Amino acid sequence: MLTLYGTKGSGSAAIEAALVRAGFAYTGVDAASWNPGPGRDALLQVNPLGQIPTLVLADGTVMTESAAILIHLGLCAAPGLLLPQEAGARARALRGLVYIAANCYAAISVIDYPERWCEPCDDEMKARIRAGTRARLHEHWRVFADEFGIGFDAGAPGALELLAVVVSKWSGSRTMLQAERPAFHAQLLRVEQHPDVAPVMQRHWP
Repeated sequence: MLTLYGTKGSGSAAIEAALVRAGFAYTGVDAASWNPGPGRDALLQVNPLGQIPTLVLADGTVMTESAAILIHLGLCAAPGLLLPQEAGARARALRGLVYIAANCYAAISVIDYPERWCEPCDDEMKARIRAGTRARLHEHWRVFADEFGIGFDAGAPGALELLAVVVSKWSGSRTMLQAERPAFHAQLLRVEQHPDVAPVMQRHWP
C-alpha cells in the first residue's frame, strides 16, 4: 500500500490521477505545510521540507518532487500507460516533466512565498516579485504549449499530461492559455474530462 501526503488544490492531484490511471492502491493523508495538525506532523516525519506531494512506497521509501514521483510510477505501471514505450516519445515526456517542475512549478513557489526570496521584503516588494514571476510563468507556459502541444495525448493522458493539467491551474495560467494558446487549452480540458481524471479533479477543484 502506498501513502500519499497532499491536500485539495495542490500538486498531489497529479499523483492521485496517476495512481488511479495505473490502478495502484493508496492511502491518502490530508497534509500541507500551511495546515497545522496531525497530517502536517506526519508529513514532516517523512519529508522535513513539508512539501507535497510526498509519496511513501510500500517498503518505506520516500518519494518527493512531483516529476520524480510520476516518473517512478510510470516505470512501475503497465508499459506505455504513464510513460511512452517508444524511446523518442519517452524522452520527450521526461523532458516535459522536468520542464514543468523546473520552470512552472518553481515559479509558483516564488509567487506563493516571495518573502523567501527577498530580504527585507515589504508588501510593495512582494507585489513586484509576484508580478514579475507571474509574467515569467506565463511565458514558460507559452513555450510549453508550443513545444509540447503537438503530440499531447489528451485521450490517453500519461504523466506529462497529468502534471500539465494540474500545474496550469494556478496563477492565471489557464486564462492566459485560453486567450493565447486556445488549442492547447482545449487539450487540457479534454484531459480533465477523462474518466480516470475527472473524479480526481472534481475532488480538488469542486
